[in-house]
Amino acid sequence: MSSLRIFFVGGLLSFRALFGWLSPWILIPTYVIAPIFQILLFVYIGRASQTQSDEFYVIGNALQYAAIPCIFAMTNTIAGERSQNTLGAVLATPAKRIPLFLGRSMPVIVNGFFVACFALVVGGLIVGISVPGRSVPGITLAILVAAFACTGLGLTTAAVGLLARDTATLSNIVFGILLIFTGANVALSDLPGWMSTIAQGLPLTHGIEAARKLADGWSFSNVAGLLAAEALIGVVWGVIGYTTIRGLEWLSRIHATLERA
Repeated sequence: MSSLRIFFVGGLLSFRALFGWLSPWILIPTYVIAPIFQILLFVYIGRASQTQSDEFYVIGNALQYAAIPCIFAMTNTIAGERSQNTLGAVLATPAKRIPLFLGRSMPVIVNGFFVACFALVVGGLIVGISVPGRSVPGITLAILVAAFACTGLGLTTAAVGLLARDTATLSNIVFGILLIFTGANVALSDLPGWMSTIAQGLPLTHGIEAARKLADGWSFSNVAGLLAAEALIGVVWGVIGYTTIRGLEWLSRIHATLERA
């Protein structure tokens, strides 16, 4: 029962604290306006270069923009605690670490899911793409799985928050990597081989591909493997992040380095 309380209540309170002091003048442009402008930018670049369809760029950038809440928010759940000098108190508790950290990830996943859905719907309406009605449930699931996988990567970057003072720079770098490597704007077949290989282990890559195929009329059974791969990648990154956090927590107790970064 205590683990469930930590998971749900602790996660909700952490998420509220994360955004409690963030002005709507920052939050709304970041989550509502910026993804639409990113979509329009690449749509018009694609039209000028005559490389890909509007649908290609709308779906790719809408799902990729889930990285903003999933990477930045998840990272700040750790870095924010440290900057407020509360991380030591959090890690000093006897609470089990899995519900403690996974509970903080759930609101982030939901946030990333809604940001990507909003960007896809509004961006699609603006540029005039059409998606078969029967594909909507599958695309919705693809967005949810992609947000989950991206949050797993966010937990790994959060672990760096135990060491680095400026995690915002790292989050921006990760966001840029996902923008370039995941096929959001350049088809994987057009990327250099080494980049395409790296993309197979990154969140969003398989989710974006699955969503595009569903929008083109493919059945869900034909993209189930892609979604399973996306979910597995999220689990792997989550395990890496959790293991890294526990390892750095152990080292910080030995060397007293928790609040020194």
